[in-house]
Amino acid sequence: MKNYTITVNGNVYDVTVEEGQSTGAAAPRAAAPKAAPAPAAAPKAAAPAPAAGAGSVTVAASVPGKVFKVEASVGQAVKTGDNIIILEAMKMEIPVVAPQDGTVASINVAVGDAVENGDVLATMN
Repeated sequence: MKNYTITVNGNVYDVTVEEGQSTGAAAPRAAAPKAAPAPAAAPKAAAPAPAAGAGSVTVAASVPGKVFKVEASVGQAVKTGDNIIILEAMKMEIPVVAPQDGTVASINVAVGDAVENGDVLATMN
């Protein structure tokens, strides 16, 4: 028999392998992993509510990521397809564009904010 210590996703397992087994499976010696406690996740701050007089058209995140750049400002006229915000996800820059012609009524995020899929990033009139 051979004893091994194996780490999988930060969990440490002690395993014993019998020589000559054809299954290739290792039987764990300890039932519970010896992992360090994970740090508590910080609660996600609620997205700020649109300001009074905010537009009726919402511009939402299509992917989870981080706000890389805000390219439009409140009161700016935009056309369909114009960049409003640039998100960074998986080391790629993903533009969030105006869904229609109009005026930016509010920007609800700042550079560096973490956003989830569907979060409202801006509103338009």
